[in-house]
Amino acid sequence: MRLTIARLATGAAVALLALTACGAGKDGTAAAKIPATKTGSLEEIAADAHCTPDIQTDADEIRQAVCKNEDGKFILATFATDRGQREWINEAKDYGGFYLVGAKWIAIGDQKLVRTLRGTLGGSLEVGTSHAAHADHEG
Repeated sequence: MRLTIARLATGAAVALLALTACGAGKDGTAAAKIPATKTGSLEEIAADAHCTPDIQTDADEIRQAVCKNEDGKFILATFATDRGQREWINEAKDYGGFYLVGAKWIAIGDQKLVRTLRGTLGGSLEVGTSHAAHADHEG
């Protein structure tokens, strides 16, 4: 029985090492823990992202601002409804880009910035359709 428990413990240790190695970054460190997705107004989410929003659109269905923090410049938008947010994302993704999607909010920026924001704001990452293959096409 002792031999079986020892083998199970060894197997579990090997599996744990394999899993943590898969989650390691380029420098060998473990991937950052993603926090619970932030909620709130555009201003509250901007404050969590350490930026002062420059409001560009202030409508009933969507509020949109340009934000800049030490990591770079990005767009932050909040939506009145989940459906409005999903419709907006579905259309915007046709133009490419990187999106951090939260609860009735979205941040848009370059891939590195969006990943960094995820470590602060939570949310899920979505990537738009790349049209690079069409760049050589003359219409």
